[in-house]
Amino acid sequence: QATCRDHQSPTSDRRPPSSGLPDTMPRLLPSLRPFLQALPEVEAPDRKIIYRERLLWTGVVMLIFLVCCNLPLYGVPVNKSPDPFYWMRVMLASNRGTLMELGIAPIVTSGITMQVLSGWGIITVQQSKDDRGLFSGAQKFFGIVLCFVQAFLYVVCGTYGPVSELGFALAFIIGLQLAVAGCVVIILDELMQKGYGIGSGISLFIAANACENVVWKSFAPVSIQTARGTEYEGAVIAFFHLLFTRSDKARALKEAFTRGNLPNLWNVIITVVVFGCIVFFQGWRVELPIKFQKYRGQQATYPIKLFYTGNMSIIMYTALVSNIAFFSQVLHARLPANLLTRLMGSWEEVLVSGKEGAQGVMIPTSGLAYYISPPRSLIELFTDPFHALFYIVFVLVTCALFSKTWIEVSGSAPRDVAKQLQNQQMVMKGHRDVAMITVLNRYIPTAAAFGGMCIGALTVMADFLGAIGSGTGILLAVTIIYQYYEMFLKEQQGLGDTYQFTE
Repeated sequence: QATCRDHQSPTSDRRPPSSGLPDTMPRLLPSLRPFLQALPEVEAPDRKIIYRERLLWTGVVMLIFLVCCNLPLYGVPVNKSPDPFYWMRVMLASNRGTLMELGIAPIVTSGITMQVLSGWGIITVQQSKDDRGLFSGAQKFFGIVLCFVQAFLYVVCGTYGPVSELGFALAFIIGLQLAVAGCVVIILDELMQKGYGIGSGISLFIAANACENVVWKSFAPVSIQTARGTEYEGAVIAFFHLLFTRSDKARALKEAFTRGNLPNLWNVIITVVVFGCIVFFQGWRVELPIKFQKYRGQQATYPIKLFYTGNMSIIMYTALVSNIAFFSQVLHARLPANLLTRLMGSWEEVLVSGKEGAQGVMIPTSGLAYYISPPRSLIELFTDPFHALFYIVFVLVTCALFSKTWIEVSGSAPRDVAKQLQNQQMVMKGHRDVAMITVLNRYIPTAAAFGGMCIGALTVMADFLGAIGSGTGILLAVTIIYQYYEMFLKEQQGLGDTYQFTE
């Protein structure tokens, strides 16, 4: 039996890639050491954590997250101001007016920024234990700084009402709650990363928030008064309610599938279809035969999946779009008549249904923020075709580029995989050692780019057809759940990250 590292989703493996640059380049990480020593830290376990215990810790972390998602911020007026990030909530695992207002935005932005800086050689990182610790600490430090910066901007820009009305003391308390809650998310993610839980905290939070959203909009037993009378928010509950209470069954059935003000049965069906499509494409892979140099007859396969970079391309896309929308909101709130504001995007308030009934949300109406946001319905394909076309091209190209970029900065490029296999004394069956990187170059870059485009296409399809939440949120949730399913199978089989080599 020999060990060969299976390709994992980059969301669960954030070790710094080797920059390959000379040591003469200025090194920035050691200068942060005094600050990093003052940061809270989760100590690594001093023993191997058994699977059941890891499962328990994962459940505890998810419970803490869900409680924070439903724990309102102290001092925030209920529904007093419109929600500026309504269409990004599922992607960022955030909930309006709760401790999880910031969601995973700070930690995702921090992680991606540090990986890209390291991959491009701006930050020099060696493969020593000390450098890896400094890199992880710097990533956490940057994430905590972002928590306080974003909390400050949220409050100052009037997300919860004008600061003059809130008062300085209450505004400070609200901002402090946001910042501390963001730091708690970082600590919970570190707890998972250190091996106490299964997978990463980011993945767990996205999946939990997206699944909660789907379940709520499908089965919410909350009644809402509309112009047509009493209706239930949950699409499935509303379907049975309409059938039993309306005398015109055909009209009731049509309304259950097509009502536009609340989730409908068509949204539920599309969500299930998208779930099945993603699971189907997850199984697509090319298996390259490899063999062990020292022992004859022992061989295995190295799988290159269609979704080679997992869901990392869509996570990077989410980080990009959310930050553009965030700064566009800041400019719109402070400088509405500025030219840069008009270029970044103008916003307006609309009413949508939610857990608290009808509530105001902010949606982009022009500028860059508008064109990178998904069309709100299929009708917009015909009323504003340029918006739809721009959105499709933007998602496909961005996901493909991010996917190709990620293999370079995360250590999963063909040269990195070839080096890993050579270090374990493995070669491609039927090829010489020097030809290994040539073979990998045929598959890995293509799988990364095409897989990223497929993920983008599935996202666009889900958005256009009306999946619950958003296409990005559904795709992230399904890919993460599938990763957990694969990890569960490996644990049950006792394989971990190994392949079985047979005679």
